[in-house]
Amino acid sequence: MTTFGLRVVVVESQVLFAKALSGIFADDADFKVIGDYRTPLTAPLQTANPDLIVIDLDGQPVDIAQTLGACKEGAPAAHVCVLSMNLSPEIMQRCLAAGAEAYIVKDISPAELLRAVKTVAEGQSYVDPRVAGGLLKRRSLNGGKPDIMELSQRESEVLKLIAEGLANKQISARLHLSEKTVKNHVSRIFSKLNISARTQAAVHAIRAGIV
Repeated sequence: MTTFGLRVVVVESQVLFAKALSGIFADDADFKVIGDYRTPLTAPLQTANPDLIVIDLDGQPVDIAQTLGACKEGAPAAHVCVLSMNLSPEIMQRCLAAGAEAYIVKDISPAELLRAVKTVAEGQSYVDPRVAGGLLKRRSLNGGKPDIMELSQRESEVLKLIAEGLANKQISARLHLSEKTVKNHVSRIFSKLNISARTQAAVHAIRAGIV
């Protein structure tokens, strides 16, 4: 975080919600809201030069690729955090493929929203565990198996549970393993995927299209 706060642009099609979102960020000293706009197509992103773009995808007039493409074109160095009411794994995947670094479902609390955006500001990715977990479960039922970086079968099982939002203790109970064994599996997964946070594990695998 910077001393003067991360520069945030809010993109929200409805003025009332735009002001509410702006207020959430303005109340946190880590952020500085530098503008709220109805669409990224009309936002002066090049001159605003934001660190973060928080965009409500619902109600945008063009498709996901165009919407997020406009964000990345206008402010290529900015982190893009997508908000949506949709729990669809397919929409989440399309957002990540189009350059978003977070997919946040809008039924969370303001405090959870701030934590998710700060995770992205620190260089990590974030997806709602419910959406990632649903994708992993469905593909597992369809016979899909993650084989990224030669994960073992047990590591793949642990990865799925991480994506569902389970803590090590819960994974231990689900797989009937000791917590120490689970921690060792998590460490190996992180090493193989070259990541450092649990939310990144699901994002990395989903972006690769192998879970």
